[in-house]
Amino acid sequence: MSDTGPDLVVAGAGGGLAAALRAAQHGLDVLVVEVSEHFRRGNNTSMSTAMIPGAGSRFQREAGIEDSPELFVEDVMRKTKGQADQRLARTLADVSAPLVEWLADDVALPLGLVTDFHYPGHSADRCHTIEGRHGTVLLDHLVAAVKAEERIDLLVPARLVDVLLDDAGRVRAAVIETPDGATEEVETPAVLLATNGYGADRELVGRHLPEIADAVYHGSEASRGDALRIGTGLGADTAYLDAYQGHGALAARSSTLVGWATVMHGAVIVGQDGRRFGDETTGYSEYASVIAQQPGATAWIVLDQRIHDACLPFTDFRQTIEGGALVWADDVAGLAAATGLPADALADELAAVAALARGEAEDRLGRTFFEGELAPPLAAVRVVPALFHTQGGLVVDEHARVTRTDGSVIPGLYASGGAAAGISGHGAAGYLAGNGLLPALGLAYLAADHVAAGRGGSAPGHAATTSEEGTA
Repeated sequence: MSDTGPDLVVAGAGGGLAAALRAAQHGLDVLVVEVSEHFRRGNNTSMSTAMIPGAGSRFQREAGIEDSPELFVEDVMRKTKGQADQRLARTLADVSAPLVEWLADDVALPLGLVTDFHYPGHSADRCHTIEGRHGTVLLDHLVAAVKAEERIDLLVPARLVDVLLDDAGRVRAAVIETPDGATEEVETPAVLLATNGYGADRELVGRHLPEIADAVYHGSEASRGDALRIGTGLGADTAYLDAYQGHGALAARSSTLVGWATVMHGAVIVGQDGRRFGDETTGYSEYASVIAQQPGATAWIVLDQRIHDACLPFTDFRQTIEGGALVWADDVAGLAAATGLPADALADELAAVAALARGEAEDRLGRTFFEGELAPPLAAVRVVPALFHTQGGLVVDEHARVTRTDGSVIPGLYASGGAAAGISGHGAAGYLAGNGLLPALGLAYLAADHVAAGRGGSAPGHAATTSEEGTA
């Protein structure tokens, strides 16, 4: 680290580590500040399923899958019913494939394309992940790469509490607080706010997300709205503060993620009355609020051995099994007895589902895809709705620069992930798989490129052009 301070301070050791690695690759010195000692198992990156969209990646080409940033943007706008920030959606779609390939080639992340099931809303298989499909593996790999890079210093635990501007309105220093309450001004021309959103602040959740405010929060306890507080204090604009990723498949017994792959492989969700109450394939995010409106704010996912085995590649699902959350029975009557669900209603509903899977009827609830009939033995797991993370925040431009309410940028201030306003539109229904990690990693990557361009850094490969201003 130079005597004059780092070229970039990154607040948050999740997706923000991509910025640290990319900036170091450009020849810049970086300081990463992380508030939690347990971040490797407790931040939203580590708690994710490690799904990173890459539209038009070489992995897709090798698999014979046709995709493009334009198609990705169309999917985003369709899922959000036209509410998403199309400019930012295009920026992230453009950088998605270069990001994935950079992670694979330069960071040596062992990525592969997910093709064994299809995520709701994506018209092409474009989610890339690692073995185990869990964020802990992704984050451990990023941390190892950071620790091996001499240009990056990692300060844990410490919290970014403020960003100072000079008389011209440019970033001049980061104010960092240690657990003993001491603060230090670290001179730097650039700060990336990668501290996630405000999901752990119950007051903010109640204000902006009342429909999910009573649900279980299943995200980082460090997501307390620090970026919002710091950014708005500097005059930053905000958007989509009512947007969030919910999840309708958190196991009540084990507090682990059952996963929506169960549904996409043919599982159904029934309420306490033994009846289905919606089209489960619309998406796991919006289904959280649907379950929250059911009696007792709970439901049961019903699956069989085929679905169970198909979901074993997911670490979260294996942890759900290990936690004893699945109840098994030889037939419908046994499953009803084991779960306490009404036997006649459950039998009637599952018989109707079997007819739908055989193509003998149309679903009264609008579901059009059932991978196969459910066959005994059957399993059920009780689930509760959860809030995973917020999707609104500081408005950023094509280079991840934070903008003021008048549209001008705050020079040197960047935001990524949940700290920035995302591309999920309003509410929960616009969320697509990867809408958390892509802004976390993609905006961090773009921020590092922009900082490097301003500091005269070197120019490694995998750059993505996102606007008429040039290389991001």
